[in-house]
Amino acid sequence: MTHAHDIRSDGTAAPTDPVFGDPALAHTVPEDILGLLTGTFTASLGLHLLQASGAVTGGTAGVALLLDYATTLPFWALFAIVNLPFAVLALWKKGLDFTVRTAVAIGLVSAFSVLHNLAFPIPQIDPVYGTFGGNLLVGIGLLILFRHRASLGGITIIALIVQERWGFRAGWVQMIFDVAIIVAALWVVPWPLVLLSAAGAVLLSLVLALNHRPGRYVGH
Repeated sequence: MTHAHDIRSDGTAAPTDPVFGDPALAHTVPEDILGLLTGTFTASLGLHLLQASGAVTGGTAGVALLLDYATTLPFWALFAIVNLPFAVLALWKKGLDFTVRTAVAIGLVSAFSVLHNLAFPIPQIDPVYGTFGGNLLVGIGLLILFRHRASLGGITIIALIVQERWGFRAGWVQMIFDVAIIVAALWVVPWPLVLLSAAGAVLLSLVLALNHRPGRYVGH
């Protein structure tokens, strides 16, 4: 089997494998911009489905949804406010580049949530469809953002730090926090929706745990 570091018979190095080679190709600036837009649009659309279903999810998005149901403040503002305390943690542990990208991603999700409410109002939706579909979209959006060195802030930052430092996958870390958040939802959301939300959050965490493995893919 030929490896990326093999040497040809003439003494020259063989070309790096385009898929599994190391180092991986870095994203260009236009690719990063498109990645941030795509990831935040997808994740915000998933949150829009969750909000229309009356369900919750994990992470700071779940906290923002809970506060949205319990108060009169709009989701876009709550999402931004809840993530503010984690900005210092991101700057301290992940650096300025990651923090700026994450701040932009949080702002885009807040902006897209306003757009969805205006352009895609959902008067009625099956809660099972909305909960599972919403969590799938949020998971896909997060994966895109991770590949472009960004996140949606909050618990995701903690999960990424734990994964990088101790090797415990970000998806499992996220799941532990998500359980606590969804249990808290019993004070705001009817218990059948809480159970459904718990199943949806597990799906989201599985999407991250099974697909986000640093070093596996090119382009980071």
